[in-house]
Amino acid sequence: MKISATNHMIRLGKSLAKVARAPRPALAALLAAALAGWETAPAQDFAVPTQSAIVELREGITDRELAAGTQVVVLGTGTPIPDAYRAGSSIAVIHKGEAYLFDLGAGAVRNAATARYKYDIPSLYPSEICCVFLTHLHSDHTLDFLELNFTLWWRRREPLLAFGPTGLAEMADAMVAMMQPDIRIRTSGTQPVMASSSYRPEVTEISEGVIFEQDDLRIEAFDVMHGDIEPAFGYRVTTDDLTVVISGDTAYSEKLQEMATGADILLHEYISEEGLLRNSEEFQAYHKSSHTTTTDLGGTSRAYLSDNVIVSAS
Repeated sequence: MKISATNHMIRLGKSLAKVARAPRPALAALLAAALAGWETAPAQDFAVPTQSAIVELREGITDRELAAGTQVVVLGTGTPIPDAYRAGSSIAVIHKGEAYLFDLGAGAVRNAATARYKYDIPSLYPSEICCVFLTHLHSDHTLDFLELNFTLWWRRREPLLAFGPTGLAEMADAMVAMMQPDIRIRTSGTQPVMASSSYRPEVTEISEGVIFEQDDLRIEAFDVMHGDIEPAFGYRVTTDDLTVVISGDTAYSEKLQEMATGADILLHEYISEEGLLRNSEEFQAYHKSSHTTTTDLGGTSRAYLSDNVIVSAS
């Protein structure tokens, strides 16, 4: 099925939308232009009016949310390098009133709150986000795991569900240990707490295969090649109206090509080849074994998806 990505894709600026609408021959040039756009984005792009000092607590999923089509919200496309215009890696898939987040780089939670009001998506209010799926445990994909889990945790009805590779449980335990002063203060005084254990995420360490199903939504994890990191995952999300594939960080991967076949939207990482040449030989070798270069992505785009949309997240 061919669809227009602009019916389903949402982002918090302009550059990525340009890539989503690009004709295939112009893809490589626009990928570079997208990054340039982020670097030079005017300050007014950030002047998005949102609600403030409002605690949301939904009574339930509304009929409007249940009837809405699946949406994809790009919350961040950043790297480990601090960037004034991009949050860390994070993609949200919204389906029937629930928000499923894939990776949680720094700034993702703030962008989720912005998107909640800018696009009227109640499930993106941070304490209403139900689930997070981590591709791997590098810091630029996980720094906001703590922020999402502990933002208004005392107003959560249910703990955050977290899925990811081996090591995620260790990370969650350490996160809870670090926040013990906050937990102790909030649970030992007069502050109302909806669920006394909702500060502790429910962690599932995963392997390849279908890892989550709810009604007509299915999430499948698959192995990708991210240098020395094993395992590292990509995800294929299938709903009643959309199939979305998220590459995670990966070098060119035949498995990813297989999983992306027939998808409506592929969000694929890449690394600038021009920027890579400014690194030392050691870092060039490391990145080439861990990431997909712009040349590789442009040259193999038809191998991934013949007619559908590719959006690149660096």
